[in-house]
Amino acid sequence: MTPTTLPGGTWTLGDLPVTRFGYGAMQLAGPWVMGPPADHDGALAVLREVVELGITHIDTADAYGPKFTNQVIREALHPYPESLHIVTKIGADRDEKGGWPPARKPDDVRRSVHANLEDLGLETLDLVNLRLGNAEGTLAESVADPLGALVELQQQGLIRHLGISNATPEQIAEAQAIAPIVCVQNMYNLAFRQDDELIDRLAAEGIAYVPFFPLGGFSPLQSEALSAVATRLDSTPMSVALAWLLQRSPNIMLIPGTSSVAHLRENVAGAALELSDEDVAELDKIGG
Repeated sequence: MTPTTLPGGTWTLGDLPVTRFGYGAMQLAGPWVMGPPADHDGALAVLREVVELGITHIDTADAYGPKFTNQVIREALHPYPESLHIVTKIGADRDEKGGWPPARKPDDVRRSVHANLEDLGLETLDLVNLRLGNAEGTLAESVADPLGALVELQQQGLIRHLGISNATPEQIAEAQAIAPIVCVQNMYNLAFRQDDELIDRLAAEGIAYVPFFPLGGFSPLQSEALSAVATRLDSTPMSVALAWLLQRSPNIMLIPGTSSVAHLRENVAGAALELSDEDVAELDKIGG
């Protein structure tokens, strides 16, 4: 499989052309996203297969591990191919219990950006997403101070582009008033479609939308409806969910994660599933 045959084609993040089908590295860390990979050699193999398949967009964060995921990315792929672009997130730390305490003060932001640079072995980060809220969802908070710190680092040449994650439309608008935003990363899937209007607005503005949890938040009835469609199409629920996302809007980029080479290949192949208008209409009822 080559970059031209990856499902979804490409999208440009700022000035960075990337495959719409990307890879999320979160699952490379140990249980509860803590500690080193359970299978170190397997993690290296997955990352090298990502590049071999032609995927040019890897999503990571210094908080994964913490640090271990970025370090294994560097071990597997550094020096990085010119076509590969690594997107990272800042805005949360990890505590001893595996929690995700917020880390969005300007000093936290600077510390996290430098940690990402060091662990990934980079002089400049392609894209940094400011992660807001918490594990339960979005929170009412201003983006001004943490985004301002990121803008300063961008002006110093340490960051190329900025994005925002786990954000409300109001927070996205606030961020756009401060600096150009090339990416929004929020929870969105067939069953959780609160960002429908936002996705269309961002598409019109040339801004990428990266959904996380493609199968998260489904009720049993919704899962049953998705499974019924997948069975009819001789496919899997994950394949159908990924294919639907790619067909939903041209600015949607995928970052499904896995620690298995076989599963990575299955995800790529599954996302290439062609859904008919009738399939889409039936799937749209899941979120209605």
